[in-house]
This record gives sequence, C-alpha cells and structure tokens, in this order.
Amino acid sequence: MRVTDSEGAAIDRYERADESRDAMGARFQTIDSVVDNLRNVGYYANRRLATAVFLALKLNRPLLLEGEPGVGKTELAKALAKMLQRSLIRLQCYDGLEQREAVYEWNYAAQLLHIRAAEAAGKGSGSEATLYDSRYLLRRPLLQALQAPTPGTVLLIDEVDRADEPFEAFLLEYLGEYQVTIPELGTIKAEVPPVTILTGNRTRDLSDAVKRRCLYQWLDFPDAQCELSIILQQVPETSEVLGERIAAFARHLREAQGTADFHRVPGVAETVEWARALNALGIVELDPDIVVDTAGVLFKDPDDINELTRQRVEGFLQASGAFAR
Repeated sequence: MRVTDSEGAAIDRYERADESRDAMGARFQTIDSVVDNLRNVGYYANRRLATAVFLALKLNRPLLLEGEPGVGKTELAKALAKMLQRSLIRLQCYDGLEQREAVYEWNYAAQLLHIRAAEAAGKGSGSEATLYDSRYLLRRPLLQALQAPTPGTVLLIDEVDRADEPFEAFLLEYLGEYQVTIPELGTIKAEVPPVTILTGNRTRDLSDAVKRRCLYQWLDFPDAQCELSIILQQVPETSEVLGERIAAFARHLREAQGTADFHRVPGVAETVEWARALNALGIVELDPDIVVDTAGVLFKDPDDINELTRQRVEGFLQASGAFAR
C-alpha cells in the first residue's frame, strides 16, 4: 500500500518522538540517576522531588510544584532544561493573561497586506483559507513548545496561580493531551511532548481539574547541609565556614516566627545572593552589624528589615550558632 507524503511525515514525527522518549528513558532509568544528573547541573534535589521528576519524565505527565517563594521551583525547570539538553520556554502567568498571549494570535498586519496584494492583483480579498494560514500565525509559548522539533522543550508555566480561572480552564486541553485547538486550523498536537513544569505559590487554590492532570510536589526549604551545598556551588568563592553560618542563620530566620513577625522569610535565592554580597564586601565572619547593614539583600519588605534590630540579630546569631567564634 502506498503511503502518502503527509502520512509519511506523520510517521516520521512519531518515530522521532519515540526515539526522544527512548533516549530519555535510557539516560534516566533510576531515581538516583535523576538526583545525580540534576546535581551535575547545579540543582540539589531530595529523593522525594527526584521521584516526582522521574515519574513526570517516565509517564509524560506535567509536574505541578508548589511551595514558598524562593525554594527552587523555577530553578528546577531551568535545571531540567540543562539536564535534558532541551531549550527552555517560559510562560510567566499574571492576572488577566489571555489565550492570545499564551498560545497564539494572528498577524493582522501581514493579513492586511495579503488582502491588499490580492485586491491589487484583481483576486478579491483572498479566501479565508489563505488568510488564516499558518504563515500568519504568531506563536506564543504553548504553541512554540508543542511545535518544537526533536528533542523537544521544557515548558515552564510559572506562577500559574496568578492567572485567572478562565485561563486555567483553557490549559486543560494542553495538560491532558499536549495539544491546543485553533478554530481556523484545527487541533495541533505535540510532535514531542514538552516536559512541562507548573509552579505556584498558593496565592489561590488551583482547580481540581488542573491538579488531576498533573503530578504534584510540595517543595520545602532545604535543610542546612543542602543549602550549604547550593551556596558553595553557586558562589564558589565562599568559604565553607562562612557558607555554614549563612545557611544556619537563614534556617533560623525561617523558624523564628515566634520571636519575629516576618511577612516573608528569605528563600534560597536570597541566601545565595547574600553570600555573593558578603563576598563582594570581603566579609569572612557574620556579626550583628554586617547582618543589619545587608538586611536589604535578605528581605524585600521594610517592615521585615525593621524587625532585624541589632539586639535581635545578635540573639539570632547566637541561637543559630552562626556567631563568629
């Protein structure tokens, strides 16, 4: 039986997708291999998170990550792109995000030129079929991810809880089938399913429909040893002693809600930035004055900064074991 060109192209796409999945499966056969490969690109994942990543890759399922700001949700997507050697496509969500900004919109200027050219050539305004052609399609993040060639992409849908419920409902087709429907063109399905990471800070509850289509993982702040490893990896000029004290002090701040009323405690991103700042200042030991002077690196709220009085910082340093001895 003769295979048409379009059928042959479809078969070729599916074969490439199978090859991509097989290659990924061969490389990440165990949870430990995920832990090791993430660490190789500078991301320290505990076994629970590595298990969620392993299953997301193995089952071709989106992974929804929730947790406090600064725990490494967005960084995981970046690390996965490096680990898988795929491009990263990011959709930053916000209140009022619309389909045309997330998926596609028509290039109206190009369509207008097409109409005028057709009229000048005496062909009328052109048929709807030629007007709504893929060459006039402006591809936004979701469509870019779906149409990416082998080896595919990592799609980061960042802070999905900031988008509104109508957009969340629109996502269901993508999350469940790795496809979107464009009325003028039909359904567009992924050649290679994107590795899809959704992040949220729980500013509102996501719908059960979204959650059912995803694997789920809550990210906590890392323990002090893990945070030390991150600091030393990201800021290698930091001494191990200073790194230990930064990590211990940061952990104490997060656990000090009974003695200080912080609106938002520092995340890992802030402790890494603090390590960079301390190194830039030539600091080798922590003391109350330097903590107070650099509080704007750790905290982004004036009320939180005001909570860090010299007396309180001295108590925090002593309680955390981060005081210079």
